[in-house]
Amino acid sequence: MDYDLSSEQNILKESAHKLLAKECPSEFVREMAEDKTGYSEKLWKKMADLGWMSLLVPETYDGSGVNFLDLSILLSEFGYYCVPGPFFSTVVLGGLPILTAGSEAQKAELLPEIAAGKRKLTLAWLEQEEIYQPSGIQLTAEKTATGFTLDGTKLFVPDAHVADTIICVARTASEANGISLFIVDATLPGIQLTSLETMSGDKQYEVCFEKVAIPADRLLGELNGAWPVLEEIMLKAAVAKCAEMAGGADKVMELVIPYVKGRKQFGKPVGAFQAVQHHCANMLTFQDTNKFMLYQAAWRISEGLPFTAEAAMCKAWVNESHGKLVGLGHQIVGGLGFMEEYDLQLYFKRARTAAQMFGSSDDHREIVAREMGL
Repeated sequence: MDYDLSSEQNILKESAHKLLAKECPSEFVREMAEDKTGYSEKLWKKMADLGWMSLLVPETYDGSGVNFLDLSILLSEFGYYCVPGPFFSTVVLGGLPILTAGSEAQKAELLPEIAAGKRKLTLAWLEQEEIYQPSGIQLTAEKTATGFTLDGTKLFVPDAHVADTIICVARTASEANGISLFIVDATLPGIQLTSLETMSGDKQYEVCFEKVAIPADRLLGELNGAWPVLEEIMLKAAVAKCAEMAGGADKVMELVIPYVKGRKQFGKPVGAFQAVQHHCANMLTFQDTNKFMLYQAAWRISEGLPFTAEAAMCKAWVNESHGKLVGLGHQIVGGLGFMEEYDLQLYFKRARTAAQMFGSSDDHREIVAREMGL
């Protein structure tokens, strides 16, 4: 199987690597983790000028019209540099629901602004139970004469403090799958944000909706028909998050392997010891399998082929293997790896956070088993 990138994909990868090396060093990542906003508008504009926000947007709506694999290659570079900010929440969590379920009028309104970097979005899904299942949705959308009224609380909403638009998941019927999606202007009265402290310094928020009135034309997709859309979004977002983890794995290898070759104990490099060699061999195995599973799932999404099993297998595997890879790196480097000044700890925190997003390994194993007819 040919896993080589095309010339266009190599250009995208190299241009991203070059820009982020200059604009997103690890010192900047640490600074943004402490900053209340959590991203640089200057870097956001540069990314928009390069067309990164437009990758999935069709040319009809002023986008680049490329595919999911191209986005995955870019997100790998984001993972390599631990890029902070609302790119993932805007392009993946906000853009995909509009592309999948939006009407022509909604697409014409929102997609050009996403592509140009003029609108930031996020997705408000999780609630108190913290599960990606219909039973976890208790926020209600009551139908009114002019539209709907939202009442309830969402947790772990990424980048809600800078989002112009919130895609909100709401219960609109008592039936298990009576779930709908709504496009919500983040400035509407009745919306209250509370910042949540996170391990990796990413910006997550509790978002309370108290009698938030929205027009009828802000319904995204069919009434009570959002669950199939959300299942697809979850799988695609899971693969996109795996792309970030794969990029992070590349950086961890670059931090650890030169260390074992240069660090000496008992008169020889620590890489000469069998236990360390086996750790490094396992790390390389995890790195390569992560990447191959990512490419397989992202390619199937790009080609319009069935991808449920491949996406679920990818997330189930990468959640654990990437965590093991980073953990082995810490074992090899020792106490140095846990110092705030050393970059390895950034990737440890990101790995822990990413493994909890868009389904755990057990959640995705259940999906694979279902696809097997079990």
